Formats: sequence, structure tokens, C-alpha cells
Amino acid sequence: MGLFLNSRIPYDSYKATASDKYFVDKTALIAELIPALGRNQRFFCITRPRRFGKSVMANMIGTFFDRTEDSSEIFGRLQIASEGISKNLERLSCGKYSEYMNHYDVIYIDFSVTPENCISYETYIERILYGLKHDLAERFPESGIIMEASIWDILTLLYQKTGQRFVFVMDEWDAVFHMEFVTESDKRAYLLFLKLLLKDRIYAELVYMTGVLPIAKYSDGSELNMFLEYNMATAKRFSGYFGFSSSEVDALYDIYQQTTENPGISRDDLRMWYDGYYTADGERMYNPRSIICALSDNQLRNYWTSSGTYDSIFVYIKDNVADIQDDLTMMFANEAVPADIHEYAASAMMLETKDEIYSAMVVYGLLTYKDGFVSIPNRELMDSFASMMKREKSLGYIYNLANISKKMLSATLSGNTAEMAQILKYAHDTESPIFSYNSEIELSAVVNLVYLAARDSYRVEREDKAGEGYVDFIFFPDRRNADAFILELKIDSPPEDAIRQIKDRGYMLRFQGKPGEPPKYTGRILAVGISYNKKTKEHFCKVEQL
Repeated sequence: MGLFLNSRIPYDSYKATASDKYFVDKTALIAELIPALGRNQRFFCITRPRRFGKSVMANMIGTFFDRTEDSSEIFGRLQIASEGISKNLERLSCGKYSEYMNHYDVIYIDFSVTPENCISYETYIERILYGLKHDLAERFPESGIIMEASIWDILTLLYQKTGQRFVFVMDEWDAVFHMEFVTESDKRAYLLFLKLLLKDRIYAELVYMTGVLPIAKYSDGSELNMFLEYNMATAKRFSGYFGFSSSEVDALYDIYQQTTENPGISRDDLRMWYDGYYTADGERMYNPRSIICALSDNQLRNYWTSSGTYDSIFVYIKDNVADIQDDLTMMFANEAVPADIHEYAASAMMLETKDEIYSAMVVYGLLTYKDGFVSIPNRELMDSFASMMKREKSLGYIYNLANISKKMLSATLSGNTAEMAQILKYAHDTESPIFSYNSEIELSAVVNLVYLAARDSYRVEREDKAGEGYVDFIFFPDRRNADAFILELKIDSPPEDAIRQIKDRGYMLRFQGKPGEPPKYTGRILAVGISYNKKTKEHFCKVEQL
């Protein structure tokens, strides 16, 4: 066992994962890789946002192929051992899965790991080179390895003498591009290292590489063109192996209900907080880390977006606030906006056009992409966007409206309709085409923004099925004894019509508990009507207790 060659770390890591209460079996991925062993198309690079299971899959693949530990106890009870997969492998003339398990020498490299107090690329890459050479010399003591030779020459000579081939598993391939000490020259040297180590190397039986950033940005021409790249936004293959599907979350939620004392999370809560990503084939996907953390903690909160130095949303939009403002307002109101996604833009030093900005945000998981449109996936991300809107003054009217939203909430709860109308007039006077209110969508976007502060103490739902129809906004208070309110919008119709619709369609039923149970909320339930007259350019508001 070595630092990189036949390390037991992937085995121990995946064994712990597979033993977890909220484990999801993705071993069918292995069956898709087995037919590629030793073939020309044996180089795979799968890119996903952080915390979407890339390292878990890398550990799984290393554990399966590595000869160091007997992993039959793990995989013998998982999907890879199922009759259906076995028959498919036989159809592909691959034989049984067990013929490939623990059969290879595996070189496993996590490129995010650096030497202690590392301040240069030379020190960083030397750890990898020295470690590989030392591992090979220990594994093949009779081969006469010359430590001064290049690692690719050593591997080539080993193959010529012994026929030895290796499975490469490379996690966080792009980590080096986020390290402060790495220069542009260092990045080119790193790509050359990967090319010389892997390209056209017969000793590479299979190469499986993961990361966030696409290779295409960095590898021009033939540098790393041996890799088949699979991203979440545009590549369909492998889409089901990263993130959790709705049915997988259903199964985890059943375990949660059966094993958790006083479960406090509903299935719908998980959907609102962590669902909303789309794969290239249009399937919805949950953020896996957030699901597992929420169920384990029995608590809904932001488990993902606050980690990582390059996840600050404002970093991506700061160079083009003017073009992004209106789109940001619409997306925050759960509307999708058009975008032409180019993954190579994700690692650009300057993100200038909207498409470049949105492309980067999709790659990093801050937005999701479907059918030519981008949107904010879920409440976990909505909370991060809301925090940015209240913090960044350069966002202009968005910042101003976000910070006046406390007054709007206070005015609503106190029934001060004059102040509500005044705040809406202030919003309308902002120079933006959104405020022309050509439809209720634009009005909804503005209202959503002027109530942003409510998200600190309310769960805000839009266009939710309630009673006999769909309501524009429902504000569910976090505290049981706080006031709840239902908000309906109208254009060229008085706010009384909005109040009447709330009553007639029974929207207030959402605040009632099940028969025989105490009510969900003990505070007041308010009906709020907001209307806009296109002719007079005036806003009218009405608040009434139900």
C-alpha cells in the first residue's frame, strides 16, 4: 500500500459511505466503465458542482478495481452484483463483474491535497512525482526503477518488462487552478504533466477523472483531447450517478421517518430546499450532501453554499451588474431567464457578458440550466442570493429595495396600506423595464423583492396550490404564534378583488391543521391585496384579517 498506488484510503472511505444510514447505491456506474477497460475510449472526465458526489464515486471506483483490499463484502450486496447488470455485462462480452473486482493496480490521486506549508507549484507537483515513484519502487522492487527518471518513463518501462497496466482514478483534477500560488505558467506545466502521464500511454488501462471545471477551457488542440467529457448541463450519459433523484430521496426519507425520533422535516421541505437542479436529459436532481446533512441533523438549513472560497455569488456578477440586475430580480422571483451556456467560460479570469457569467454559475451549481434558460434551483440558493442582495450596494435598485423590505413587512403586518403603496411607488420609479408591469410576472418579481426581508422569519411560497386555485404568495411564519399572510396581485383591478379571490377560493385552508389536530398557527391570518393601474400608474393596497 502506498500514498498513491494501491492506497487503502478509497476503500476505507467508501466502506464508511456504504455503511451510512442514508447511503444511495450508484454502483451501476462501474458497469458502464468495465467495457472501456483497455479500449481507445477509456479516458473519462466527469465534471459536476461541488458536493454532488464526485469524490464518493471516485472512492467507489478505486475500491472496486484496487487489488489491495477484498471488497466483495461491500459490492456483493449492491446493484453492481444484480442479475440485470450481470446479464448486460455478458451481452457486452465482459463476463462477470467479479472478474474485474480487486484485479488491478490503482493509482489514486486527490489533486486538492498539498504538501504542508506549500507556496509553489514545484513543491506541490514534486509531492506527487516523488510519491508515485516511491510507491512503484516498493510495489515492484525487482524492476530496477531509476528514481531520477520521469514518472511516465518509469511506467512505460514497467509495462515493457512486465506488461503491467494501471487504473488511474484522479479526483479534483482542477483544484490546482484555484490555488493562490499557481501562476499561468504553472497551469500550462500542470496540463503538460497530465498529457505526458496519460496521453497515448498503453500502461493506462482506464482513466477516471473528476472535477468542477471542464477540460475544454484549458486544453486547446490535442493536449488532453483523449478525454470524453461529461458535464451536468449538456451531457446525458452518467447523469443519474451524481446527485439524488426524487425516488432516491423518497427512499431516504422513509428511512428518516422510521429511525428519527420526532422527525421535523417534511418531504415537501426537502423538495423546496434542495431540489431544482436539472440534468441534460431534463431530470430533476437534489443536492446530495444537503439532503444527507438535513436528514442526519433533523434540520433544514444551508449546508452547501456557504462553503468554499469561490462560491460567493457576487464574485461572478460584479463585473457586469448593469446587465444582470433585471435578470437577477426575475430569477429571485422563481422565473427562468434565457442564457446561452458555454462551459469554457467557467474559468475565465474576467466574466463580462451575461452568458459567460451564467455559464460559470451553472458550472459551479449556483444556477441550474434547462432548455436554454437558467434559474435559481431552490431555497438553499435563494437564501444565498437574498443575503447578497441585502449586502452589496453596487447592485443599485436591488440593494435599495432589499433594504427597504423591512419597512414593507412592518407596514403590511400593521395594515399601513398608505406606506405600502408609497414603497411600491418608490420601486416603480426605478429605471428598469421590469417596472413597466406588462404582466403580473413583472409585478410579482417586484413584490417578491420588496418583501425580501420577510424571508428571515417566513417561508415564502409562490404560485402554490391552495384551496380551489393557485395563490401568488403565501407567507408561512417560522414562529407558530406569529402572523401569517396571503398575498394576491392584480393589474387594472382593485385590491378588493384580490381579497375576494383569497376568500372565495379558500386559500386560508393552508394554515389549518389536519382534522383533530391543533391549528398550525395561532397568530392572525391576513389577506393582502396589491394592485397596479396601468393608466394612472398607481398602486393600491388592502390588508384584511381573515
